[in-house]
Amino acid sequence: MDIIGTILWPLKWAVELILVAFHWLFTNLGMDPAAGFTWVLSIVGLVLVVRAALIPLFVKQIKNQRKMMEVAPQLKKIQEKYKGKRDQLSREAMSRETMDLYKRTGTNPMGSCLPLLVQMPIFFALFSVLREAANGQAGVGPLNTTLAKLFGDASLFDLAPLHSSFQDAMNADPQQTGVMVIAAVMVVLMTGSQFFTQLQIMSKNISDETKASPMFKQQRILLYLLPFVFLFSGFAFPLGVMFYWLVSNIWTMVQQFLIIRNMPMPGTEAAKQREERLARKGKLDKLEAKGDTIVVEEKKPTQRTQPVGKNRAKKLSQQGRQVNAPKSPSPTSAAKKSTTGEPETKGKK
Repeated sequence: MDIIGTILWPLKWAVELILVAFHWLFTNLGMDPAAGFTWVLSIVGLVLVVRAALIPLFVKQIKNQRKMMEVAPQLKKIQEKYKGKRDQLSREAMSRETMDLYKRTGTNPMGSCLPLLVQMPIFFALFSVLREAANGQAGVGPLNTTLAKLFGDASLFDLAPLHSSFQDAMNADPQQTGVMVIAAVMVVLMTGSQFFTQLQIMSKNISDETKASPMFKQQRILLYLLPFVFLFSGFAFPLGVMFYWLVSNIWTMVQQFLIIRNMPMPGTEAAKQREERLARKGKLDKLEAKGDTIVVEEKKPTQRTQPVGKNRAKKLSQQGRQVNAPKSPSPTSAAKKSTTGEPETKGKK
């Protein structure tokens, strides 16, 4: 067994266990154990289990995105500081300051890719299990020879085996047109769902300040490049693997929609739309409508009273008494009052 096989062994065992468990469940519900639809539903069950297990990582991804948004102004200052400097020392200094900022704030630019990175080994494990089952080989876990043969021979509509790909169907003699049509539809749906998921994030859940950063411009380029990568690479994947990918994309799309709607990033278009919905329902207090933007009135912070020591407090108290005390009449004025009996008047006629 090679290194990759050794790494994938526990994942393949877990994938087989989940597939066999769901296959047993659907078979006991009266479905045909050899039908391709039964195995497709088992793959859907595998997706649900894997994505449910990844929910804590998704929550961590959301928190990391919010932290990245908070440090975006500081990151922009570092980039502006070294703007136009192409020498090696400036690049190293910029990289060092950026890494220090990430370390100090506890952020990770790769945190947003964590769920996808974790899913890739599972994806390859399913690919390996399906390829071995197509050759009638028993798996490393609960997928015995009988089940492996059923899985390898399963097909959709009795015409498209789950282990077949568009490339296999095109190179077959004669060409398998049904497999090619189903595979092409799967690739389009898979690529479209991936593109729409990323588009709704970048159009509604990113602040204007982040949109002005160079990182966002790179992500926007990747938004339009990655679908072409998936479009061409998807033709080499078996139908069973593409079903896993498609259902996983649908899960991500719905999950992102709920997060963007209910817990959007502050300062984004989605946050403004949420405030408008809450305002219409009367659940948001003290709102001012200015054009299309709703501004939340914040309480002004009260001025904090500085602590005063005992000696200073006593001194201030004495000064206050002196200021507020009535002024005593001068001796000259008192003398004039005593002789004339009248107060001194200013000037004489």
